[in-house]
Amino acid sequence: MEKHTYNVNVSWTQDRKGIMCSPELKNNETNETNCLEVATPPEFPGGMPNIWSPEHLFTAAVSSCLMTTFLAIAEFSKLEYVSFKCDSKGILEKVDGKFVISEILLFPEVVIADESKRDRTERIVEKSEKACLISNSITSKITMETKIIVQN
Repeated sequence: MEKHTYNVNVSWTQDRKGIMCSPELKNNETNETNCLEVATPPEFPGGMPNIWSPEHLFTAAVSSCLMTTFLAIAEFSKLEYVSFKCDSKGILEKVDGKFVISEILLFPEVVIADESKRDRTERIVEKSEKACLISNSITSKITMETKIIVQN
């Protein structure tokens, strides 16, 4: 695979808040750029509640990468499933005097229709975590607790 570039632009708006956009993420109908409001999280001085923070986006990058990698591997493997979701938690702490996201906890849940596919589904989720390019690009510890549910 060749090298790819992903562009993101961030602009300060006021206080500890700004707007983050990507020129590549335009709505084809309206030509508007897809943007997110971002801010310092409320745990820090001047932080703001209810707005996406870098810490949320970092955690979301890992869990959304797990999902998209699972979708690709499941499709390639012809795994039939009913649904996939993943809750996640990013753990922020001070290590050696610096704030770091030390761990990402992932809680993927896959619903399947056939009990005999449980072990295979579990292996595909594990393979997806190992193949996730975001997880492979960071130093945070990744802990995963998978739940496979058989739909009756």
